[in-house]
Amino acid sequence: MTTDRFDLSEPVPAAADLGRVHFIAIGGAGMSGVARLMLAAGVPVSGSDAKDSQALRGLEAAGARVQVGHDPGHVAGVDTVVVSSAIREDNVELAAARTAGLRVLHRSQGLAALTRGRQVVAVAGANGKSTTTSMLVVALTEAGADPAFASGAEIPALGTNAALGTGESFVIEADESDGTFVVYRPDVAVVTNVQPDHLDFYGDFAGVQAAYRRFVDSMPSDGLLVACADDAGARGLAEYARADGRRILTYGTASDSDVRIFDCAPTETGGRARLSVGGADLDLVLEVPGQHNLENAAGAFGALTRGCGLTDRTALSGLGAFTGAARRFESHGDPAGIRVIDDYAHNAPKVRAAVRTGAEVAARRGGRLVVIFQPHLYSRTRDFADGFAEGLAAADEVILLDVYGAREDPVEGVSSELIAEPLRAAIGTDAVHRPADFDRAAETALRLVRPGDVLMTVGAGDVTVLASRIATVLDSTDHDSTDHGSTDHDSHDHHGDERP
Repeated sequence: MTTDRFDLSEPVPAAADLGRVHFIAIGGAGMSGVARLMLAAGVPVSGSDAKDSQALRGLEAAGARVQVGHDPGHVAGVDTVVVSSAIREDNVELAAARTAGLRVLHRSQGLAALTRGRQVVAVAGANGKSTTTSMLVVALTEAGADPAFASGAEIPALGTNAALGTGESFVIEADESDGTFVVYRPDVAVVTNVQPDHLDFYGDFAGVQAAYRRFVDSMPSDGLLVACADDAGARGLAEYARADGRRILTYGTASDSDVRIFDCAPTETGGRARLSVGGADLDLVLEVPGQHNLENAAGAFGALTRGCGLTDRTALSGLGAFTGAARRFESHGDPAGIRVIDDYAHNAPKVRAAVRTGAEVAARRGGRLVVIFQPHLYSRTRDFADGFAEGLAAADEVILLDVYGAREDPVEGVSSELIAEPLRAAIGTDAVHRPADFDRAAETALRLVRPGDVLMTVGAGDVTVLASRIATVLDSTDHDSTDHGSTDHDSHDHHGDERP
């Protein structure tokens, strides 16, 4: 596959052949992870970012040469430049690299350069990628397999989102958002779902489906595809791969799943289910809640046992040791008797799954669910506003922030109000709050919550800062709110505010 910027069909050089590597915007989660892996592999690394951060200081401590700000001089003496899709061609460092004829790789190609000689296990899908990736990594680590890995979320139990490892497997969260996941050529691929997302890049669902078929086509002929039978898109992909003579393993609650999940039930701290595999029934017990996570674990189980060589017992034990991924239903404790949870969910199915799980947790506690939601991208808000409203409707109170534009410029007529209108019809006008800014959102949440409740911050933007901020306030006060009246309804409609 060739994009207008990268030839993804070109063989990727081995990491040892890249020479001195410079990362533009090295402080991002994905870029910093690849940079750390290259440092661990002995590759000389430099990088720049628009602002200083803890990630930059950590990379510097690990041996990278880092600069704050972008300057053409930063690529002097460099052999290879690594960028993400977010870096525009007019970036002064990228422009200088192009002019000098330097090798320019996409982040995914830089990561692929590190996988030589390893069994590549890649996880793709609109929802569940980070969690399933993290489950695989934890289970392999518990089994003593010491995998290399690169995840989109930090794995708290391991304290990082990327490590080089010494084992055979290299586990990768394969981001489908820009089509570059075809460079990994996985030996084992897990596809959690194929759904219409990133339409700003693909144009329509047909474009998304075609990208996943290219992903399957990139696998070796003896590779294993593990696909969710409960998702129509993933099931269709499995049928496409099967027709091509590839090895297929399906999982889910569907009766024809190769790894069938049944008897799902919540526990005090997570969930449990039975797995029917090859005529045997097995117990799956997780320390994370939600039926969607039981399904993620079933997919991970299939990859671990049929792709990575773990026994059923070892795989189940390793999955039971998984305690979560950063910003994936991540708990910030129970200050003042209020469970505070942060979740990265940013498309409609993810929001639906996260909020539904939050509502289940709140019901078991005898409390209510209060959600602070920040829509991510104007295009996604425009295209899926009704889906977001449907998912948020499982909450008792919803605090809607302005759209987090990220890489997009504001779009006229697109705001959180597109979600608020159908949501008011679903849960009532008084239950939908539109604060003017982060401070007012925090104040509103603190007025609404009371002991026994669950408070969730949801979204892929900077909404995450509110979880720790509110938890700190709750922890320092004897909170017992009794004022649950109207606050901040329809107060403002700012476009594209990006707050610290």
